Amino acid sequence: MQMTPMIESFVFHFGEMGSRWGFNRTVGQIYALLVISESALSANDIGDALGVSRGNVSMGLKELHSWQLVQTTHKAGDRKDYYRAKGTIWDMANRVFEERRKREMDPTLSMLRDILLDEAANPQEAYAQERIHEIHDLLENITHWTQSLQTLSPDKLNTLMKLGSGVGKVLDLKDKLTQRKAE
Repeated sequence: MQMTPMIESFVFHFGEMGSRWGFNRTVGQIYALLVISESALSANDIGDALGVSRGNVSMGLKELHSWQLVQTTHKAGDRKDYYRAKGTIWDMANRVFEERRKREMDPTLSMLRDILLDEAANPQEAYAQERIHEIHDLLENITHWTQSLQTLSPDKLNTLMKLGSGVGKVLDLKDKLTQRKAE
């Protein structure tokens, strides 16, 4: 694949963002390259384009497979494996959200539940448990909300995102109407 300045800029930035999403820079760059490549790429193609070793490419592809973000394909008459990004951009976002939930939210929720099951030994621990319970409830609500969002079709999710702050305005109006009825 030809690394034009525009493609290079995207790939390298995506690598930096990947480190914030839960995988290393090289894995992010590999994935970016696969996302914008029209045809499947071999490990050698990826390594040459990014200037990284075959071993790094192999490890990166293994990580992307574990996230279920890439698929392996073959070309007739060629023994090499070729790789392409799996699914749509929405599918990619859902996979990243799901993996981050599994790797970050689930262990945190589990730890919080364990703490909440323990009996508070003193008022300081009782206060701490109240705060921990609030954190647990917030994370639990976020988890349920994101899981319900993941079941929406891309069209419905896009519409919901376009509503944006409009939803807040509708809820504010509802609160005002409810308040007027109470008066």
